[in-house]
Amino acid sequence: MENRSLIKPAIILLGALIISTTSCVVVRQGEFGVKRKLGKYEDKVYTSGMRTFNPFTSTFIKISGQTENIEVSVNIPSREGLTIQSEVSILYNVVQKDAPELLRNVGLDYEQTIILPVFRSAVADVTARYYAKDMHSGSRAEIETSIRDLMMQTLSKKGIIVEAVLLKSIVLPRNLTKAIEDKLEAEQQAQRMEFVLQQEKQEAERMRIQAKGQSDANKIISEGLSLQVLQFKALEAWLELSKSPNAKVIISNGSVPMILDPEQNSPAVIQPKTTGSINQ
Repeated sequence: MENRSLIKPAIILLGALIISTTSCVVVRQGEFGVKRKLGKYEDKVYTSGMRTFNPFTSTFIKISGQTENIEVSVNIPSREGLTIQSEVSILYNVVQKDAPELLRNVGLDYEQTIILPVFRSAVADVTARYYAKDMHSGSRAEIETSIRDLMMQTLSKKGIIVEAVLLKSIVLPRNLTKAIEDKLEAEQQAQRMEFVLQQEKQEAERMRIQAKGQSDANKIISEGLSLQVLQFKALEAWLELSKSPNAKVIISNGSVPMILDPEQNSPAVIQPKTTGSINQ
C-alpha cells in the first residue's frame, strides 16, 4: 500500500521533469526552423509542424522562406554626375537548404548585414553607367536587371536569391526635368510638322496626277477632232434642229456657224460649213 502511494508522486515528479527539460515550437507554412544546440547550428532544416527541443541546451531559430520585400530610399548617381532620388523595392527569398549556413556566416539580421550593403554598392555601380534621362525611358528595365544580376554574384553564395529589383519612382533634378520636357515637346512638334509636310506632298502629288490626266484627256480630244469629224457633228446637230418645232436661223461664215433663235434673239453654236436657213 505504501509502495502504491509512492508511485503516484514519482510519476508526477517524472512528468514535471520531462516537461521542464522539453519545450516545443510551431513552424508555420512558409517558415524554416533551424535548431541551435550548445551554440552550434545543426544542418537539418525543419519545415512546417510542431517541433520539440530541450530549452536548457538548445534554441530553435525560425526564418521566413517566403518572398520578402525591402523598401529602400536611395540617392543614386548618373553618368553625367547628377544625384537622383529613387524609391526601390528589393524582392528576395532564402534558399531552404542554405538557411543553416546563412545563420552561421551572416546571422539572423542578414537584411541589414549583407543585403542592403550589397544593394547600395550594386545600384551605384550600375546607374553610374547610364544617363539620368535613361532612367525614365525603356532603359529602366535594363538597369533593374543589371542591379539584380550584380547583387546575385554575392548573395547567391550566401543562400539568398534576389528575385527582382524595382525602381518604383525616380525624382530628377528640376532643371533636368524641364530640359527633358522641352526636348519631348520639340520632338512632338517635329513629328507633327513631318506629318503635315507628308500630307502636303501627297496632296501635291494628287493634283499633279489630276492635272496630267486632264492634259492627256485634252490632248486625246484635240487629236481626234479633225475637220471631217466637226462637219459630221454639225450635220447631226442640223438633223436634230430640223425636228424642232421652233424656228431657227443658221448663219455660217465658213468657219463656225451660229444659230439664232428669232424669239429670244440669242445665239447657239452649231458646226456646219454651208450657209442656209431652215424655217419650220
